[in-house]
Amino acid sequence: MSYLPRSIQSQIEKRLFKGKVIVIYGARQVGKTTLVKRILERYRDKKLYLNCELLSVQQGLSTPEAEKLKSYLGDNKLVILDEAQKITNIGLILKILIDTYPDIQIIATGSSSFDLANKINEPLTGRTWTFTLYPFSISEVKQQNSRFEIEAKIENILRFGFYPEVFFLSDDDARNRLDEISSNYLYKDVLSFEGIKKSSIIVNLLQLLALQLGNEVSYNELARQLGVDRLTIQKYLDLLEQSFVIFTLRSFGRNLRKEISKSVKIYFYDLGIRNSLIQNFNQLGIRNDLGALWENFCIIERIKRNSNNNIFANYYFWRTYDQKEIDYIEERDGKLFAFEFKWNADKKKIPQEFLNTYNNSEFEIINKENYWEFVNL
Repeated sequence: MSYLPRSIQSQIEKRLFKGKVIVIYGARQVGKTTLVKRILERYRDKKLYLNCELLSVQQGLSTPEAEKLKSYLGDNKLVILDEAQKITNIGLILKILIDTYPDIQIIATGSSSFDLANKINEPLTGRTWTFTLYPFSISEVKQQNSRFEIEAKIENILRFGFYPEVFFLSDDDARNRLDEISSNYLYKDVLSFEGIKKSSIIVNLLQLLALQLGNEVSYNELARQLGVDRLTIQKYLDLLEQSFVIFTLRSFGRNLRKEISKSVKIYFYDLGIRNSLIQNFNQLGIRNDLGALWENFCIIERIKRNSNNNIFANYYFWRTYDQKEIDYIEERDGKLFAFEFKWNADKKKIPQEFLNTYNNSEFEIINKENYWEFVNL
């Protein structure tokens, strides 16, 4: 399988040996292990990779005592703790190491931010640099593919997504691999979290979300359909979001009384996973969800672009009770950037009411003819 350099690799390498722990979050199978091993390859000696899902590693790092920890790590100066959330008291362990041995550079990865972040945030305040590794982005793929080659693959990307391993496979192999990922890896961290016992509810919830892609989501309706209470739905959605399976856009509303301000839309970090959940890998020409796929693609590629380039923004959608709407709003640098997503270059009426209400706003329609600049810098 080919290797594509990841955008955050250079950012991480610039921060090595600066006296802080580097934390890398990302979904399972998204390439975190490959990334950290690539970073390790650049250092000839005094380096150590530890898979924290192994019992022997968990035992070796189980005692929060500086000398015992140092003895286990040896003379290594660059240490990788892969899936670090599996280590008991990982926050305290990392704090002891960074405070006592600041010359040791630790890179910790985690596929569930609800688990790892909860364990390290308080002990490691001011002692970390944090990164998120997403599935491949357009800007990463263009390192080895021309714009023409990428645009020829856009339809396949909407069907099979951007998981690193999947991207290089044939259609049949991609489908099989996505089914394997969604069955064996997708819920692993969520189900291991305390109180999560019924995998069927997680699967059914994700299938409902996949079918409602691009539409507003009602917690009460989801709860009714699944036979659980609203709080359970909210808990599961939060865990799925923190496991990098789904992400949420909240509605934007500040000035107009008729703005809907307490609604949400839910999208998937990877469209291949979404399509696997509902077993729909059909060609785009015979699908009735093309608009939703394009909307999800544009939003997540924009989020990757911003994250990989340290562009900080708030993300929303906008709708009023009289059915005026905007797919996506980006709030940054004191301005509002509004976008509507259309697969074809159809004309759409400019949301004049929004532009008049928010003077510091701009509006643009993104389609398959002009999306390149939207997702690339």
